[in-house]
Amino acid sequence: MTLRSRLALLALTFLTTLSARADEGMWLPLLLKQLNEADMQKKGLKLTAEQIYSINQGSLKDAIVQFGGGCTGEIISDQGLLLTNHHCGYGQIQSHSSVENDYLTKGYWAMTPGQELPNPGLTATFIVRMEDVTSQVLAGIPATGIAEAQREQLVLQNSQRVAQAAVQGTGYQAFVRPMFNGNEYYMFLTEVFQDIRLVGAPPSSIGKFGGDTDNWAWPRHTGDFSLFRIYAGPDNKPAPYSPDNKPFKPRYHLPISLAGVQPGDFTMVFGFPGRTNEYLTSWGVDEVYSLSNPAKIAIRDAKLKALDTDMKVSDKVRIQYAAKYASLANYWKKWIGENRGLRKLDAVRVKQQREAEFQRWAESGDAARRAAFAGLLPELQRNYAQGRDYTLARDYVSEAALGVELVAYANSLQPLLELTGGKAPAAELATAVEKAKKGTTSFFKNYSAATDQKVAAQLLPLYANGTPAALLPTYVKELQKQYATTGWATYVAQLYGKSRLTSEASAQAVLDEVAAGKSDALRQDPAVKLAAAIVNNYRTAILPGYNVATDQIALLQRTYMAGLRLQQPERKFYPDANSTLRLAYGQVAGYEPADGVKYDFYTTLDGIMEKADPTNPEFEVPARLAELYQTKDYGPYAYKGSVPVAFIATNHTTGGNSGSPVINGNGELIGINFDRNWEGTMSDIMFDPDRVRNITLDVRYMLFVVDKYAGASHLVKEMTLVGTPDSGADTTPDKKLKKVKVKRKKADA
Repeated sequence: MTLRSRLALLALTFLTTLSARADEGMWLPLLLKQLNEADMQKKGLKLTAEQIYSINQGSLKDAIVQFGGGCTGEIISDQGLLLTNHHCGYGQIQSHSSVENDYLTKGYWAMTPGQELPNPGLTATFIVRMEDVTSQVLAGIPATGIAEAQREQLVLQNSQRVAQAAVQGTGYQAFVRPMFNGNEYYMFLTEVFQDIRLVGAPPSSIGKFGGDTDNWAWPRHTGDFSLFRIYAGPDNKPAPYSPDNKPFKPRYHLPISLAGVQPGDFTMVFGFPGRTNEYLTSWGVDEVYSLSNPAKIAIRDAKLKALDTDMKVSDKVRIQYAAKYASLANYWKKWIGENRGLRKLDAVRVKQQREAEFQRWAESGDAARRAAFAGLLPELQRNYAQGRDYTLARDYVSEAALGVELVAYANSLQPLLELTGGKAPAAELATAVEKAKKGTTSFFKNYSAATDQKVAAQLLPLYANGTPAALLPTYVKELQKQYATTGWATYVAQLYGKSRLTSEASAQAVLDEVAAGKSDALRQDPAVKLAAAIVNNYRTAILPGYNVATDQIALLQRTYMAGLRLQQPERKFYPDANSTLRLAYGQVAGYEPADGVKYDFYTTLDGIMEKADPTNPEFEVPARLAELYQTKDYGPYAYKGSVPVAFIATNHTTGGNSGSPVINGNGELIGINFDRNWEGTMSDIMFDPDRVRNITLDVRYMLFVVDKYAGASHLVKEMTLVGTPDSGADTTPDKKLKKVKVKRKKADA
């Protein structure tokens, strides 16, 4: 080996044995004391690990909730006032909106408790405590010689038993989640509140300012927040909605700092990140980069264009599809940025280098190490190769075929067919039909058959042409032949013309016929035939092969994860995100995304006015906001003659962190996390401290909008404001601002 080769190997060994790189990691709060407390305090944290996570006294964790199923929220008053992102509350805001009362466009502010709007089905979940239950979950499960599917079944049984035992005799709920690919297991004891009411939301011209153009981008000027309130029963415990419920009294709520941020300031994000794959192998990264992402990007691009056309010409369609469009566009743009980032980092090659080092370590060990790990990576490579077609076929079913709402709705009705023809008791069939009828009403509230037909004309050809031929249903192949001359548009027109599932009235009539024993009314519907062909083929031809490959990959990945931790004993590993409570920490910082480009760490109201464009709905500015800008009526929320809107820091975040509090070293709320920069979206797979930034709504802009724009000062009075406003050295009008007098409540001390 040459000297240059030895030095390269030495450098690689050094890099792979380091602790997680600066500001990388989504850490379990339970383990902060032993893993992170000292490092966090070096970076500016003034709290102890016990003040962040405690089961014996109120701590920061008691102000954090999982909002619904996919976002985070935080409690900011002793009356259960909950702060999250506008895009997290978007579905609820939409559900209360109509053409007559368009809260999406105009915003909504409850000026009295009686005006706070209930949201059936919405929950807020607190973590009571978490516990390492690895030994209980793995008890009696052989370490080797067992099929992965069988192992997972045993793990599930043990996990359910552990969770049930933990909540017996309490009002809590519990679940168990795997960490490090199933090498460890943790239980989370939760308290779930069901009465969550909408309190306030800015208009979309603030809450979605910049729209899709600015999504995943910096500089950012979006006022991405909404306010809700948790209500509880008379005992302050979770209770179903009732007008008699009272505002929830939390164990802890976050004080809000008016002091602002500066480069280098400590920041931590506390929330429920959804999913990361930081320990993915090169073959897994390549599958995402060259196979799955390109297919999904193309499908969503086609669907978004079709939706956009109709949403621009109809207010009814715009409201119906607002939340759907936002959800589709969010990850469409994310995947584009992710691929750009992976390419820039040369992620596949970097992973290959790390795997080569792991292979050398495995082969240089004793017999036990060689037996456990030497053949691991080649086996992973084989399984990824075997699973590629199945992965692609699965993506085309989920994104393209079931991306057509008529097909997805028809598929949802198929279970009814299994209950007809005397195969189930009449009472069971009646119950199922009644459930389907309620679902039908809900479905058609936000459905336009004309719009969906345009989507189908785009997506069905993509599905048929993109799915590997061997995995395409025979029924769809026959359609390809039948309409080879006239094209898919002809088939789609006939499908929507003949199906009785394209309007609520006719769909309900079909369900009535099913209830009366006439199952052919549903069975012979062309939409049901198409859905059945696609989904049955998925279950019989795609899913089994996909499961074989992914089950084996899961087993091998678990072994690889165990091997990495043995190979690098000095490294502090964090488990991949899996929608459980985590803490990430970093510092306020700008960045340089490209040669000659340098971004500052914050944006202001000035930037909103610079971007303002009355001809572009994404950049409309409300008249009231423009008026406040002209008069400089900023109150105590100003900085350098403007109002700070957003800032960036180096925290490691992902989906699910939307709405997470961004907290300073004193444990005070300084902002609400709502996005990442586009150059950093690959951080779900590979983190780069030079490029990755989380984007945060400055809490002063939230307060400014609530107080000065909306006139909802009663909400600000609920909050615990701390610190002296930082007006900036070059501000003339702001020098007259007086210090905010703060008397921190005992619960916040």
